[in-house]
Amino acid sequence: MLSAVAAEPRDTGPNRRAFQRVKVNLHGRFMLQDRSEHPCQILDMSPATATLYTEAHARDGERVVAYIDHIGRVEGHVVRSFDGGFAVDLTTSPRKREKLAAQLIWLANKHELDLPEDRRHERVMPKNPASILTLADGRQYRCRIIDLSLSGAAVSIAVRPAIGTLVSLGGMRGSVVRHFDEGIAVEFAFVQRPESLSQYLG
Repeated sequence: MLSAVAAEPRDTGPNRRAFQRVKVNLHGRFMLQDRSEHPCQILDMSPATATLYTEAHARDGERVVAYIDHIGRVEGHVVRSFDGGFAVDLTTSPRKREKLAAQLIWLANKHELDLPEDRRHERVMPKNPASILTLADGRQYRCRIIDLSLSGAAVSIAVRPAIGTLVSLGGMRGSVVRHFDEGIAVEFAFVQRPESLSQYLG
C-alpha cells in the first residue's frame, strides 16, 4: 500500500515552467485521494511536472502520490486530464527539485547510451522456467520463460497482452514489447540485479 505522508514545502516560484522535460520510459504506481492504487507509465517528466499514462481517471486538482522506478516518491496535483492519462504539477521543495533534476539528467544520458534491449545483456536459458505473468488488473497466467536477461525475457504464454501493456513477471515489473508465435517479449522497467534472477537461474 502506498503511503500518503506529509508533503515537503511546495515550490511555487516563477521558474517552475522553465524546467525542461526529459523523455523517459519509467513505470510506477500511484494513489488517488480515494486511496485506490493504480499502475502507470511515465514517458516525459521534469523536476516540476510529470505525465502519467494510465487507464485510471483522475479529476483536475486531485492530489496524487506516486512511486516511480528510479525516481522514488513524488506527489502533486492533476492539472490536465486526457484520454489515457493526466499531467501532474509536482509538489517539490528546492532540495527535492535539485535531486529530481539530477536523476532525470542521469536517466536521459543512460537512455542515449543504451543499446537495443536484446543486445545490452546476455540472454540465458533458465533452469527453473516456470513463472507467473500478472497483468495490471490482477489477472495471473502461468507461463514458461524461454530465455532471460537482466533487461528482459521471452515468455511462452497462451495469452497475448497488447504491446505496451504493463505486466509483472514474477516480481519483475515491465511491459510487453513484442509478440511472436510462442508468446511475448517483456522488457523490464529497470535493469535487474543478478540476484533478482537467481530463482530462475538455479
